[in-house]
Amino acid sequence: MGTKTISIMDDAYKLLLINKIKNESFSDVLRRLLSKKRDIMEFAGVWKNVSEEEIKELKNEIKKIRRKSTEDLLKK
Repeated sequence: MGTKTISIMDDAYKLLLINKIKNESFSDVLRRLLSKKRDIMEFAGVWKNVSEEEIKELKNEIKKIRRKSTEDLLKK
């Protein structure tokens, strides 16, 4: 198996260190963290304490982001 050299920012390196288990390589850390399958049921009920006003604000923010990304795409 080959190897690759990558450059990462200091904050990303610190995150890797924080998540590293004793005797684990950085490749092992990345494999463990990035290949983790999430069960959709983990998210069930997460939004139950969000008010109608907060939901309205979130929807408006999403619309703004979508509008801007569409505009950016059309400029290219």
